[in-house]
Amino acid sequence: MQLIQYPPQADWAALQQRAAAQQAHDVEQRVQQIFEDVRQRGDVALRDYARQFDRAELHDLRVSPEELAAAVVQVPAELQTAIRQAHANIWKFHATQREEEKRVETMPGVSCWRRSVPVQRVGLYIPGGTAPLFSTLLMLGVPARLAGCPEIVLTTPPQQDGSVNPVILFTAHLLGITTIIKAGGAQAVAALTGGTDSVPAVDKIFGPGNRYVTAAKQLASRYGVAIDMPAGPSEVLVIADASANPAFVAADLLSQAEHGPDSQVILLSDSMPVLKATQAEVARQLAELPRAAVATQALTESRAILLRTPEEMLYFSNQYAPEHLILAVRNPEQLAEGVTSAGSVFLGHLTPEAAGDYASGTNHTLPTNGYARNYSGVSLDSFFKKITFQRITAEGLLQVGPVVETMAEAEGLRAHARAVTLRLESLAAPEQNK
Repeated sequence: MQLIQYPPQADWAALQQRAAAQQAHDVEQRVQQIFEDVRQRGDVALRDYARQFDRAELHDLRVSPEELAAAVVQVPAELQTAIRQAHANIWKFHATQREEEKRVETMPGVSCWRRSVPVQRVGLYIPGGTAPLFSTLLMLGVPARLAGCPEIVLTTPPQQDGSVNPVILFTAHLLGITTIIKAGGAQAVAALTGGTDSVPAVDKIFGPGNRYVTAAKQLASRYGVAIDMPAGPSEVLVIADASANPAFVAADLLSQAEHGPDSQVILLSDSMPVLKATQAEVARQLAELPRAAVATQALTESRAILLRTPEEMLYFSNQYAPEHLILAVRNPEQLAEGVTSAGSVFLGHLTPEAAGDYASGTNHTLPTNGYARNYSGVSLDSFFKKITFQRITAEGLLQVGPVVETMAEAEGLRAHARAVTLRLESLAAPEQNK
């Protein structure tokens, strides 16, 4: 990690830049080619990409019921128990997010209300590769089930033997998801967008991924398919004061660095001893990690920054807008009051970000790359559409009608006014006939 001491605010923007990545134009161009290829060749293109990127020879893109059933017995009992407990916690937290339908009478006889209607067809993209994220399936599948989405399609990259990781299949079985497609990368997003013989087209796509998947999701939105957010490489920012435990902080930093080579970690502190001790701990713990090579690459674009006060650190963090924010300070609740931009916040020395990744109950599908300034993480609401309704009685039209007429005339929209006037005249007609 790069160590920077008391940088002037004029330099902060440069320090807040995410890890260097391939030129966005090149990524978008390649993704557009993949979209067009999948549109034209459908399942054949998906099988070709599986052979090219996953080194898997696929005959059937869908996971069979037999494969799904067989996966259950392959998962160790201890892991099954852990997944079931995480499922229960995530379900409990997200169930509290359900809103009751409320009717409001804005004027006598004018009733308005809003109803939550589930998105009818959702696609869940679950990364595979060296770290198959079955935890992400919980984070997306639980709120999808709670919302009552009628059709849930899961896509995930196949392993080299053409199978899907059994833990992902066990988790899908636990969630009652049976439409499972062996496809990853931008090609999976393209298939969910336009559909193929094996892959149903969906209305909204969820799930994180590399920059190709992120670019594919953004392209999908141009074709009328909604997305959860532009969720790219993982990141964490830790604010640590003199009370922080350097071993804990180092473990939190490495827990994000090991996600991928383009992940980024930022450490802010007003204590030089904490920064130096944490750097030493990072080096010590890094040597013990199976994914040390991945984490090492991520750390080359990561920074440890010495600032003067907690307020200055918080200001830097809000500008950076991290996916994960850890407040390893004496008074985390107090500092948390000033957080305005973060995907998810972890308070105190005993709250590791890893708990939110797996089992505390909050969702780990969060905005990255500064999008926490204007996006929220996935929640139950993400799987709903909010539709407003209204009904106006004769009494209500007499109340609100003249207001509408006056405003419509002022805007020069005569037909709007007439739509009200004709109804008011029809209400008055019986009186005139007496």
